[in-house]
Amino acid sequence: MKVNIISKKQNPLLKRKEVTFSVDHAQNGGTPSRVEVSKQLASLLQTKPELVYVKNMETKTGQMLAVGEANVYDSIEQGKLMEPKHVIARNALPEKPEEPQAPEEATEEQEEE
Repeated sequence: MKVNIISKKQNPLLKRKEVTFSVDHAQNGGTPSRVEVSKQLASLLQTKPELVYVKNMETKTGQMLAVGEANVYDSIEQGKLMEPKHVIARNALPEKPEEPQAPEEATEEQEEE
């Protein structure tokens, strides 16, 4: 997966950078997830992945090239204030799942009853 930045515009009023990008995903096959793309954009723009919100990403028909838009905020608070809730939910970094606890085994007394 190779991410290229097509255009980058600073928006001082909203305290963010508005980025248009393309993703060549011929090696991966399918369209990459927003989390993978945001991590790549963060490394290219030298910022944290939590500050990058991928607004949309669309793969062109018959090609292994996706084009999209993202916003890179100066702070996490500014991003949560400006972005719609559905965009924040789509860009949430996955948390490590907790290990499922083994169900308690029934004691002999419960089995007799």
